[in-house]
Amino acid sequence: MPGTDAAETAAIVLGELPEFPYLPELPDRGVGADMLGRTAALLVDLAVEVVPSGYRVAARAGRDHRRGTDLLRWDLDALEDACGRVGTAPRVIKTQVAGPWTLAAGIELARGHRVLTDPGATRDFATSLVEGLTAHVRELAARTGAQVVVQFDEPTLPAVLAGALSTPSGYGTVRSVPEPEARDLLATVVAAAERVTGQRVVLHCCGPRPPVGLLRATGAGALAIDATQLEGAPGTLLDQFGEAWDAGTVFLLGLVPAEEPEDRPSLHDVASPALRLVDRLGFGRSTLGERSVPTPTCGLARASHDWMRRALALTRDLGKAFVEPPEGW
Repeated sequence: MPGTDAAETAAIVLGELPEFPYLPELPDRGVGADMLGRTAALLVDLAVEVVPSGYRVAARAGRDHRRGTDLLRWDLDALEDACGRVGTAPRVIKTQVAGPWTLAAGIELARGHRVLTDPGATRDFATSLVEGLTAHVRELAARTGAQVVVQFDEPTLPAVLAGALSTPSGYGTVRSVPEPEARDLLATVVAAAERVTGQRVVLHCCGPRPPVGLLRATGAGALAIDATQLEGAPGTLLDQFGEAWDAGTVFLLGLVPAEEPEDRPSLHDVASPALRLVDRLGFGRSTLGERSVPTPTCGLARASHDWMRRALALTRDLGKAFVEPPEGW
């Protein structure tokens, strides 16, 4: 979300999306508020610090790590206060963290290499993430009275699988991670999150060609993808979509632009990629109301405040339209 005011943002989220709100992220606040710093703040017995190249493992929690912890606590305070002002607890609420592969790709070991290059360190980070996430989920549930849905953000996963991440020198690339290895680690954290929440776990990968088959094989009950980037997708990818939908997987479909377009779209405009997708897959359009949740295409951090509110309203209205399609759809 854009801006730096946690209280105002929490109130907006609860007001615009009362049936499925989330704990907002405000990366404009800087170090510790971005996806990696926020997730690192949850880690147990592991700490990070900021160096010129980004986040690096630290011997102990210092100023940078404590800042991330403080920001997350303030966000929880703001959300709890907003729930109190509304007067009714949401039934469910979502929280988002970096997935284990994005986390391992984005944080450096002491010598400057990515955590990803050390299989043992990668597993240690995943274990620490699960432990910290468990405590976070329990606190969020206690503060809001809601059931918690966990979303793991894995924007770097396609690059991890392709071996496309650079080494510290910039002259080489880190080894590609085999799909079975990537799947197994993701399956471990998904199962742990499902146990602590009792809810479907969401895996989010917003690239143009998300590895849907791999993501589904982790046991995640919901996949979040950018549906506007699927035009011209190969048949193999569409087959994976179809198989996942047919098996009951829920899709969080990114449809509403994350930044304000030149011409403001209508409700039907933003729905069109989803309508074309189900038509191409041969599903009835009622599938959208039964097994999908519309979302913005990605985070709204770069949106204006005016467009952020409009985007959330479009998201809410689109969800209603999927359940009860307007005449002419």
